Amino acid sequence: MKITKFEDLECWQEARRLMNLVFSLISSKSFARHFRLADQFQGAAISVMNNIVEGFDSGSTLEFIKFLGYARRSASEVQTCLYVALDNQLCSKSQFETVYQQAEKTRKVIDGFRRYLRSYQQAKRPPTVKTALTG
Repeated sequence: MKITKFEDLECWQEARRLMNLVFSLISSKSFARHFRLADQFQGAAISVMNNIVEGFDSGSTLEFIKFLGYARRSASEVQTCLYVALDNQLCSKSQFETVYQQAEKTRKVIDGFRRYLRSYQQAKRPPTVKTALTG
C-alpha cells in the first residue's frame, strides 16, 4: 500500500482508536471531579496521534523514528493513567482492559513501523520519509 498522507499510516489509525476510547472513558460522570487526571489522560492520547503526524511531516526518516518514540511513550502514559483511574474506582476492570489493550496494540504497531524505518535507514537509502513510504 502506498502511503501518501498520515491518515494512511496504520499506527496513526490505531492511535486514533485509542484516543476515541480515552475520550469516551473520561467523558463518564466518574471523571467529573478529576479534572487533572482527565486532562493528563486526554493530552497523552492526543499526543500519540500528534507525534506520529509530526514525524510524518518532518521529511526525515531519522526524525520520524524519533517522533514515533515520543508517540510510543505517550501510549505508555495512557496506560499509566489507566492504572490511576482503576485504582481510584474511576473505571471498571473491563474498561481498563479495553483501553489498555488498545494502547498496547498501538505501541506494537508503532514499534513495527519504527523497525521498518530503521531497517530502511540502515540500508543506506536516502533518509527521507517520502522515499521510505513510497519505495
